[in-house]
Amino acid sequence: MAEAYPWQAALWQTLAGRTQHAHAYLLHGPIGIGKRALAERLMARLLCRSPVGLDACGQCKACLLLAAGTHPDNFILEPEEADKAIKVDQVRELVSFVVQTAQLGGRKVVLVEPAEAMNLNAANALLKSLEEPSGDTVLLLVSHQPSRLLPTVKSRCVQQACPLPSEADSLAWLAQALPESSAEECRELLSLAAGSPLAAVSLQGQGVREQRAQVVEGVKKLLKQQQAPSQLAEGWNSIPLLLLFDWFCDWSQLMLRYQLTKDEEGLGLSDMRKVVQYLADKSSQSKVLALQDWLLAQRQKVLSKANLNRVLLLEALLVQWASLPGQG
Repeated sequence: MAEAYPWQAALWQTLAGRTQHAHAYLLHGPIGIGKRALAERLMARLLCRSPVGLDACGQCKACLLLAAGTHPDNFILEPEEADKAIKVDQVRELVSFVVQTAQLGGRKVVLVEPAEAMNLNAANALLKSLEEPSGDTVLLLVSHQPSRLLPTVKSRCVQQACPLPSEADSLAWLAQALPESSAEECRELLSLAAGSPLAAVSLQGQGVREQRAQVVEGVKKLLKQQQAPSQLAEGWNSIPLLLLFDWFCDWSQLMLRYQLTKDEEGLGLSDMRKVVQYLADKSSQSKVLALQDWLLAQRQKVLSKANLNRVLLLEALLVQWASLPGQG
């Protein structure tokens, strides 16, 4: 059974407590806050034949079939390969499922995640099923980036924002999820995960703190002219491109904030505070703004899975970064 996260308690009461359900829900929010688990929990509740309070019983035929992955009235639509698009042929299979009669005589439930992975043709193919699903069918769409969804998809769903937990709730949960990590390490991971506790656990599993230390050391050597952009670009081959752009976008934003406020408390994590402050003091605001615009544009290309030359892209980033100090 999907995990019930404490920060979802109020939302769960609202969703599971409904006497009549919408034909389509769009559960959206930042990645790493438990939206998929919430959708799976709701899916189990909707398919269960003998619910106990607001939860599925876990014991009836429907619950046992769902747990085994063989429930005939359940359809999960996700990319065939990680980080790839959901294709129109996959959606056509879903549409065929939706028009069938429920084999167990109850509801049919569809889970789509991440919904923004549908390409344009796939999203258009889903519209009729979203608007008029046959029989008692409920579609649960999970999205980390609802801005990338077609307006026609969003308008056909009940849109439900999922809550980002408070820092206190996240740290309490992380203390249990990562018992070998110190409180300071958990706080650092949560910051790197932009406040999303499940993403923090995932980052810890990827060795993000070691990757971050490697990048920070490289940036410092770059500014001291001890290492060339091309060397660093090659050396960071194992670090996810999106992670690198997230960090450089964050650092450029911190620079701008410091240039405007001179608030030393707002310089981010301790590993880059002195570097951020130094660059903010030595760089013109126009150069930092221009770099941030470029970073955001390239980050969007990374998100959209554009065919990029990784090494050349990172080299271009580092050349601009190294040229920040000075007038311009």
